[in-house]
Parts: sequence; structure tokens; C-alpha cells
Amino acid sequence: QVQLVESGGGLVQPGGSLRLSCAASGTIFRINDMGWYRQAPGKQRELVASISRDGSINYADSAKGRFTISRDNAKNTVYLQMNSLKPEDTAVYYCNAGVRRRSFSVAGDYWGQGTQVTVSS
Repeated sequence: QVQLVESGGGLVQPGGSLRLSCAASGTIFRINDMGWYRQAPGKQRELVASISRDGSINYADSAKGRFTISRDNAKNTVYLQMNSLKPEDTAVYYCNAGVRRRSFSVAGDYWGQGTQVTVSS
């Protein structure tokens, strides 16, 4: 089994910063793409940022210039540094990873349980 555990969410004032972390554990041979998604009340889940194993990065337009995604392959961990936060960034943030559990297996899609980010004064 594979578990993704997020941390770092919370309440922050507009203009503030938060750093989210997501650590993968369990039976892992290799992790391919890792990413962060978010879902606000009444809205669909949307991609915030993703990063491939070799470091190729993709950002949603709303995240460009404010958020930075990074990963530590040795620790099976992905991070999301969020700066200049806005009230519209309020959402549950989910970690996602494509994980190969064995050398001969295809990657499975795994999700964390989510962490709440609230931007409010």
C-alpha cells in the first residue's frame, strides 16, 4: 500500500505565505509525476502545480509567480511554497502522485487526504 500525508495547511492573512509538504510512504519503487490540486467549496478539483521526476514543472495560471513546487526524490516528498496568498486561494489542497510499487508494475494514481488552506483577515 502507498500513503500520501500532507501537512502545512492552516489559516493565513491575505499576502501571507504557507508551505505545504506531502510525504509518500509504503511500498514504493519509483514515483513519477507529483502534484498539488485544490478544491474550493462548490467547485471542481483543479491542478495547481505538478513536477516530474526529472524536475519539469507545470503551473496553473493562478499559481504562476506566487507558488513554487519542488520535490525531494530521496525523501519521496513534494512541497508547495505559496506566497502572496489571496482569499481565492482558500481550498482543500490535495497531493497527488503516480507511484510504481514494483519495478515491473505500471504507475498507480494516489491521493492524500487533503489539507485545508484558508486565506482570510
